[in-house]
Amino acid sequence: MSQPNAAKSGTFKIGGEIEIHRLGFGAMRVTGQGIWGEPADRAEAIRTLKRVPELGIDFIDTADSYGPDVSEKLLREVLHPYKGMLIATKGGLLRPGPDVWEPNGKPEYLIQEAQKSRRQLGVEQIDLWQLHRIDPKVPRDEQFAAIKSLLADGVIRHAGLSEVSIAEIEAASKIFPVATVQNRYNLVDRASEDVLIYCERHGIGFIPWYPLAAGDLAKNGSLLDQVARRHRAAPSQVALAWVLKRSPVMLPIPGTSKVRHLEENVAAVDIALSDEDFAALDQAGRQQSAA
Repeated sequence: MSQPNAAKSGTFKIGGEIEIHRLGFGAMRVTGQGIWGEPADRAEAIRTLKRVPELGIDFIDTADSYGPDVSEKLLREVLHPYKGMLIATKGGLLRPGPDVWEPNGKPEYLIQEAQKSRRQLGVEQIDLWQLHRIDPKVPRDEQFAAIKSLLADGVIRHAGLSEVSIAEIEAASKIFPVATVQNRYNLVDRASEDVLIYCERHGIGFIPWYPLAAGDLAKNGSLLDQVARRHRAAPSQVALAWVLKRSPVMLPIPGTSKVRHLEENVAAVDIALSDEDFAALDQAGRQQSAA
């Protein structure tokens, strides 16, 4: 039996120019508990990262706050010089301790963190750098201006935003081209449906985080469970297949620190949902999201 390959997920061009396979990898989990420090099983985390390109994944999403710094440094150790891969990272969060995340959108901090990420990843230019959160304590236009300067100075090639509304995307777009948006989205969390539709209209890559979640739909006997059984797949795989089918700008980045889970996630590209199953799951997901 041939191994799954992310190439089957289709392609998308970041910023209209860097082509990637739509199914990517999120490198948050290759850190310790609370996304803090080194991974508990470093050898397995390294095996997982080595397996990523073997499975056709050429898009990895990380952040300087993962560890902090642990994820970026591990990516460099294992995958540098990233031949044929796009390594995206994020900045704008402070990490005082495990599971603690504090926005810092001061322009000098954002510029400093992007330059640090460039050094840690070992690249001359970061292909995609994303603002992890808009800091409510700093005027957003000042944060956007810092991103514009990073683009102008060649520190970063393309820029994106995370956890934003349409109004915020439009405000940022007046200052720099928004290449990607990273919002929480999955079968049962549809709060960003309007943002996804906006991104699709404007050719902006939509990176859903937490893409495998299915809530109560993953229970035995549920519609998702029934569809999964027909495909001889796990409910999480069908949930991911649904996300991929939802939009051509969808770029899911399920993350793990285990090879087995990585292979299971990539195998979702081989699940061909019928339009009927897609629509039924869509309706069930919307109902749970609204509950």
